[in-house]
Amino acid sequence: MDIRKQHRPHGSAGVEADRTDWFVEARFGMFVHWGLYAIPARGEWVRTQEKMSDADYRIYFEEFSPIRYSPKQWAEQARRAGMRYAVLTAKHHDGFCLFASDHSDFTALHAPARRDLLLEYVDAFREAGIKVGFYYSLLDWQHPDYPVDKHHPLRDDATARAGQRDVTRYVTYLHAQVRELMSNYGRIDLLWFDFSYDKLSGEAWRAMELIDMIRGLQPHIMLNNRLVAGHEAHGGGVGLGDFASPEQVIPPACVRDGAGRPVVWESCLTLNGSWGYKRDDHEWKSAAQVVRMLVECVSKSGNLLLNVGPTALGEIPPGSAEILAAVARWMDRNGDSVHGSEGVDLPKPEWGRYTRRGHVVYAHVFERPAGSIVVPGLAGRVRRARLLADGSEIDTKRPWNVPVETVDLHLSLPGSGLPDAIDTVIALELAPGDPLAG
Repeated sequence: MDIRKQHRPHGSAGVEADRTDWFVEARFGMFVHWGLYAIPARGEWVRTQEKMSDADYRIYFEEFSPIRYSPKQWAEQARRAGMRYAVLTAKHHDGFCLFASDHSDFTALHAPARRDLLLEYVDAFREAGIKVGFYYSLLDWQHPDYPVDKHHPLRDDATARAGQRDVTRYVTYLHAQVRELMSNYGRIDLLWFDFSYDKLSGEAWRAMELIDMIRGLQPHIMLNNRLVAGHEAHGGGVGLGDFASPEQVIPPACVRDGAGRPVVWESCLTLNGSWGYKRDDHEWKSAAQVVRMLVECVSKSGNLLLNVGPTALGEIPPGSAEILAAVARWMDRNGDSVHGSEGVDLPKPEWGRYTRRGHVVYAHVFERPAGSIVVPGLAGRVRRARLLADGSEIDTKRPWNVPVETVDLHLSLPGSGLPDAIDTVIALELAPGDPLAG
């Protein structure tokens, strides 16, 4: 099943119709949640969770000076880990902007940082050959016209609730800032909105007008589905965008629209339990968990956007960096089973997952079975089997205790363990014209 053949986003022919191709090829991206909330270090929702006033939160704005910020180091960590694109929070729910804006002074340029931090990110990741994306929150707890609703930090403040707020003025501001992001940083590959809820969804944002403006400025750009979908939505349609964006979950199967057609999708997941930097959250996922999450996404023809939350000083925390380095070592040997790969029409095996690129099926072996590794229905259909990490041959001879008439392929490994405890990948080259080759 080649999703690139089955799904094309709405739009005119040419580059607009094919804008998902690079995304499907990339499969693995870096999400970066970074802003003022890195200073209290209690997560990106700290302002609303602790019901901070503007004055309470202003303290962090007046301190924000990330003296160790080096987007070139971020880009190098991402590149080594096999990440082909990145998405940085240009503006999160607190309204603080990492970019220079003519429409706000609540920006990095007006904080002690005194510079456009988003521009530095764009330049560094472009130089590293990584596609560039922006996250932009549709919420804004700083803006005087954003509604004091259930998510707002001032929801229990009677004066704030009684104030005259005009959401239409806020939406005009939102459009103006998105225009800046689409106009001032050259080619941008992806725009990641977050998030719609209740009445603030779709045309409440003047969504069609917004999309027309974005497409006019950046016709090739990828858009997620959250102009109409909530952050908790795990379901199947791309809405007004190009891809679905389930959060903190991997769907049980390839994501499909209401008509049953596969759609482009990406699961965004954290390395610990937090998006923004949370100093005391040490519940790190292991490198094996990350690799297997990535492989699971690809086995269902999806992407993984893996989050890091840099510190207030601008560094990716050591816990995150160590995991990325371990993932990098695995990807260096096995990246061909991820980049440009997709799901294959085989039942999920007990021992792991399958991915496929062209005429090669990759058997991802997570757990060593008691006997041989069985691939159903592929007996006589595989020209050669090799360990992807080093190209060494894998025995495909039928074991003595398997019936002669078997149609299943049996892969045998010596000993009782696995060459790679994280994920041992066996490349199965299919015979020419095999139906599984797509």
